[in-house]
Amino acid sequence: MEIRILGPTAVMRNGCPVPMPRSRKVRALLAYLTLSPHAVSRSRLCAVLWDVPNDPRGELRWCLSKLRSLLDHERRRVVTEDDQVCLDLGDARVDVLDIERAALAGFDNVPPAELCELCDRFGGDVLDGVEIDGNPEFAGWLAAQRQRYRSLHVELLRTLVSRVSSEDTFRRLQVWLELAPFDTRAHEVMLDGLAKAGRLRDAENHLAATIRAFEAEGLDWVPLRDAWQQLRTPRIESAALPVVAVVPRRRASVAVMPFTDREQGGIADGLTEDVIMQLARLRVLFVIARGSVFALAERGVGPQEAARVLGVDYVVSGSIRRTKGCFTVSIELADARDGRIVWTNALDGVTDDTLAVLDSIVERIVSAIAEEIETEESRRAVLKPPSSLDAWEAYHRGLWHMYRFNGPDNCHAEHFFRAAVASDPTFSRAHAGLSFTHFQNAFLDLTPDRSAQIDLAFDEARRSLASDDQDPAAHWAMGRALWLRGENAESIGELERSVDLSPNFALGHYTLGFVHAQQGDPKTAIGACNYSRELSPFDPLQFAMLASRALAHVRLDEHAEAAEWAVKATARPNAHAHILAIAAGCLSLANRATEARRFVARIRERLPRYSIEDFLRAFHFDTDVESLFRSSARRIEFAP
Repeated sequence: MEIRILGPTAVMRNGCPVPMPRSRKVRALLAYLTLSPHAVSRSRLCAVLWDVPNDPRGELRWCLSKLRSLLDHERRRVVTEDDQVCLDLGDARVDVLDIERAALAGFDNVPPAELCELCDRFGGDVLDGVEIDGNPEFAGWLAAQRQRYRSLHVELLRTLVSRVSSEDTFRRLQVWLELAPFDTRAHEVMLDGLAKAGRLRDAENHLAATIRAFEAEGLDWVPLRDAWQQLRTPRIESAALPVVAVVPRRRASVAVMPFTDREQGGIADGLTEDVIMQLARLRVLFVIARGSVFALAERGVGPQEAARVLGVDYVVSGSIRRTKGCFTVSIELADARDGRIVWTNALDGVTDDTLAVLDSIVERIVSAIAEEIETEESRRAVLKPPSSLDAWEAYHRGLWHMYRFNGPDNCHAEHFFRAAVASDPTFSRAHAGLSFTHFQNAFLDLTPDRSAQIDLAFDEARRSLASDDQDPAAHWAMGRALWLRGENAESIGELERSVDLSPNFALGHYTLGFVHAQQGDPKTAIGACNYSRELSPFDPLQFAMLASRALAHVRLDEHAEAAEWAVKATARPNAHAHILAIAAGCLSLANRATEARRFVARIRERLPRYSIEDFLRAFHFDTDVESLFRSSARRIEFAP
């Protein structure tokens, strides 16, 4: 027996077609049971296939009887036990099941002849021509199955064309392009095939038509044109061509696919647009424009296929679900290179003030995406040999070391940032990273030339701004450098510019809090530190955010609160000696001298010569606060 689900539904017995019932429900039931990995309850089948009929159980019994007459010829294939229903298709040829088995084994491991046969068994979509009106659950299931098998068809065609060269290659390429019209790989293979066949005019016509189609959808067609220029150049001349420098990669790329709204309320599109816009403002990511992702979604292209078509590193997808009085935004970030989920979350809000709540959710989504991508890129860079890193990878390798907050790692970070700017002198973020390593050298006293390190931090921040004055990280680097130079007002101006450019830039908000906590407005400092922690709850600088809030409470004479926040800061990873000193001072001010002395002992285990003078030299307090910390240090034997 053979069963065909792809294309018009058909059942073959001994090579002869079996007359199919005219009922669409019977065909839908056949496909649903065939594709179900386990037995399905009758109540579930009723819910999926019938939209509140008068007698769903009776209709299901009728459909099962039709299936039995269709399938139960020499053996029982429609199996019903208690409330469960399944199909026994162990010895039957079923197109979808054969394709699933091949996909599980990996198409690369399937013999070429079998690949050709599997390809020919795609007669169309799942249940081609069968639509059941009025049942959204079945419609959703059917749409998902059709999308899955289109993707499998594309993957099968890609594998077959790369492994088998035959007279059918162009026919299969044409099918591939019909399924994925914006797949650059398919167009490149088509152009290559036409060039090898000597059909240069056909290749030029194909390229021209493709460019028009890409242009209409707002997609980048330049790589296709460049690929064709390489293909059409005779190999004998290629050796004499000058070497063209590869443009260094300075940003990871991401596509934010339109969020789905189960109630079609219109909020999802606005949420998608806001996430795209705010991500683009960060300047650290290459974000695909709205027009392209919406155009692909309208064509039924799923997130993973869209990522492949657009050639991006990461893809974001999500949905909105409403319940009485509230809604939930589910979000997923996936690595487009291997389909692995990098991050996922569900954010809740109430419908009383939808716009304000959505603004908050957008901020949390954007910050999380940027942070997770940065972490993932750093992880990838760490796993690669240093000699093989491009500018982007060297930058992220530098970040990984930079956030360890110690001398040796800071030295490694400087090395990798210098490698990044050597590869790409206009890489703004790499210059900002270099500025931060010099900031650390001066702030943490990691090198003896503190004054020179302050000048270097300023110089690299200036180069970062010269490379891209719209990058919030460039203004953040300049703000920190100006603070080191004692130019507080100018520092605050640069940091405010940083968060104006990107309201979701957590480090900008934190550093504003850091500066205000010492000589600015302590209440502003608390708000900025809290907001930075909301934007980036797992930030490597969490300890500094908490400690800056502690300093703000000291200036407000709220010593008990200062002590609590300072102790929390010391529990965060990579908290350095200055953080322990803040905790010791705040605990002493809160009359918790015994606990304060424990932190002094921890400091001296790390840095035996560290004292209150080292602490006060690092920070910029006014005379009253400096005197307060000196007196608290004397009470716990922390003064020289």
